[in-house]
Amino acid sequence: MDLRASLRAGSPEETAALAIDFERLPAHVAIIMDGNGRWATSRRLPRVAGHRAGIDSVRDSVETSARLGLRVLTLYAFSQENWKRPRGEVTTLMALLKEYVKRELQTLLRNNIRFQVIGRIHDLSPSVRHHLESAMEATSHCTGLLFNIALSYGGRAEILDACRGLLEDAISRGVPPGQITEEMLESHLYTAGQPDPDLLIRTSGELRISNFLLWQIAYAEIWVTPTLWPDFRSIELFRAIIDYQKRERRYGGVVTGTRRVV
Repeated sequence: MDLRASLRAGSPEETAALAIDFERLPAHVAIIMDGNGRWATSRRLPRVAGHRAGIDSVRDSVETSARLGLRVLTLYAFSQENWKRPRGEVTTLMALLKEYVKRELQTLLRNNIRFQVIGRIHDLSPSVRHHLESAMEATSHCTGLLFNIALSYGGRAEILDACRGLLEDAISRGVPPGQITEEMLESHLYTAGQPDPDLLIRTSGELRISNFLLWQIAYAEIWVTPTLWPDFRSIELFRAIIDYQKRERRYGGVVTGTRRVV
């Protein structure tokens, strides 16, 4: 159901949602999910308990984004650097990933959500790839929210992969270096064809972007919350969007009256 049609003043979540201007929604929201380990440690639980609790936040964020009418949601789930974590933790994370895909596939389909993985998917085990590729194929016809999940992802690696693809393409087509454009490079990014993120959210209060979508977030608005990822719910997403809508986006130019000057 469209979120606007179901809103009634009452709960804090609904009150926050009522403050959103649905005509000026960000097309693409990207989230750095952070704080699972600290959430677990604060409760004297193993770190993997935080990762499991974070699945509920993923589910809530995806479904809320679809109901809001966002075009793209990208969640940073597992970076290339995360492979350095203890083997047991990585194994558990991969098992949780497979569990999420199996449990949520019907929900994705019911909500017309297309699932896509960005990152070096070849780094993942055949079993994990099978689950991911099956979900991507099953939802490929969906026309609503595009849900990207970044796995074995690194912003520098993405730019490097794009440059390699661009170089191969340019050589095969006989394109001289001086004629290479930004648009040509963008066509080789993992997010080719998607709008750049308008809003980047980071949980847990950390003030860094952690090698995430380095090319794409050049002009993204950044919103940081101290909330740890397992506690992140729709009201936090609403607050981020409300704050985003209060900002004046100049893209490096200045605004004079109602006109932007570059």
